[in-house]
Amino acid sequence: MPWRRRRNRVSALEGGREEEAPLEVAAVPSALLTSPQQTEAVAERILLRGIFEIGRDSCDVVLSERALRWRPIQPERPAGDSKYDLLCKEEFIELKDIFSVKLKRRCSVKQQRSGTLLGITLFICLKKEQNKLKNSTLDLINLSEDHCDVWFRQFKKILAVMEYEGHALSLLKECELQGFDGGHRKPLFAIHWSVQRLFTGMQTLEPSVVCVGGDGSASEVAHALLLRAQKNAGMETDRILTPVRAQLPLGLIPAGSTNVLAHSLHGVPHVITATLHIIMGHVQLVDVCTFSTAGKLLRFGFSAMFGFGGRTLALAEKYRWMSPNQRRDFAVVKALAKLKAEDCEISFLPFNSSDDVQERRAQGSPKSDCNDQWQMIQGQFLNVSIMAIPCLCSVAPRGLAPNTRLNNGSMALIIARNTSRPEFIKHLKRYASVKNQFNFPFVETYTVEEVKVHPRNNTGGYNPEEEEEETASENCFPWNVDGDLMEVASEVHIRLHPRLISLYGGSMEEINDSKVTCNCF
Repeated sequence: MPWRRRRNRVSALEGGREEEAPLEVAAVPSALLTSPQQTEAVAERILLRGIFEIGRDSCDVVLSERALRWRPIQPERPAGDSKYDLLCKEEFIELKDIFSVKLKRRCSVKQQRSGTLLGITLFICLKKEQNKLKNSTLDLINLSEDHCDVWFRQFKKILAVMEYEGHALSLLKECELQGFDGGHRKPLFAIHWSVQRLFTGMQTLEPSVVCVGGDGSASEVAHALLLRAQKNAGMETDRILTPVRAQLPLGLIPAGSTNVLAHSLHGVPHVITATLHIIMGHVQLVDVCTFSTAGKLLRFGFSAMFGFGGRTLALAEKYRWMSPNQRRDFAVVKALAKLKAEDCEISFLPFNSSDDVQERRAQGSPKSDCNDQWQMIQGQFLNVSIMAIPCLCSVAPRGLAPNTRLNNGSMALIIARNTSRPEFIKHLKRYASVKNQFNFPFVETYTVEEVKVHPRNNTGGYNPEEEEEETASENCFPWNVDGDLMEVASEVHIRLHPRLISLYGGSMEEINDSKVTCNCF
């Protein structure tokens, strides 16, 4: 269609200035209500109604409190014409799927700052396959400045939910995240509104922090945010029994080698999906663990491995000159060649899901009391995993702890007792398949709230006769906490704290129910 002809068509349809629709539901004609969804929309307050060109059709467009709906304008035809009904099928987008808006202009070489107004562009989040999200746009074409200005201001008003610019920065001003760097990486973090640089038109929804990196960086930033929350609440940070919730939500954009935390949050380690979750404001509360020794807080975290998992990471840290995948594979092979069981005493508090217990704990009451029954096991263990999240990753698509969730108030305790190397390798290989990786006589699983791991020897895995092969400092035991090496010489106490931090990722069930039905993209 030639542009001049298209312009005349739109100008003729707009009918002058845009008018705000009346508040009564009668503003929607009965001819538009041809489906249950449309009938339900009648109960919504109508904000605006006007005419735009969408695709190649001139459409009657209605903006309500929850959705943007449009129907092509066609000449009147006899009632009951099925072909006509199909052509006039209404399409709609829920407002929660729109994350930004801008005026669409055509700029010439001489017009560097502004150009001819074409209409309005909406930036939309759509669902793809396998939990992936993608960004798309919808153009509402109308050449009237007044017409577009009213709609543009209304969309901006709907999207303007941020408290105030600088809020996040003021809260984080004294939080020295570099103090929690593991010595090998510097976590890359930014205030949420800077994420708009990743995609044209993206804008902030609320103050938050975004971390671009792997599991270690993400865990460090989460640890810093939680420490900041304790300080702001006037709480002691060395000994924390009932920590307070982090004040800012944390967004994670995967840029590491495993990306366990981001994968568990989004269902897929996909950068665009992670970014869109942040921009769309898909937030969920996630359980966090505290790791302490002798009553002193070591750090906050989401998952940990002791034994084989800790030794593997300790070996990998010595070969950081290799690429991440190379040193990981090399460390796994070397740790399997030197496979060794640890003599440990493991105490744990089983998860109690009764309502009265959960209510008492949600109110900040101490978890351990006379009614809680601790259990204890002793022996030679090849690996001990304590995980508050499913820990999805490329080598474990179902997760290292597939039976736990992000915020179900419990941890998975997975223990691999001493066995032969071939049997242990079979157990590890099962993680890559859909088979039950725990269906071995030497593997035990528990659902717990607290765990204490007490090594009963003091060598810390250090062999003076094999100085080049040592995996930890003398008299210290290596732990893998969210991909970071933590060396501890004594018992480690892991305690779960339900829903302690908000992370961007959202429920995949809610995302999959998105009502984006437009087919004009």
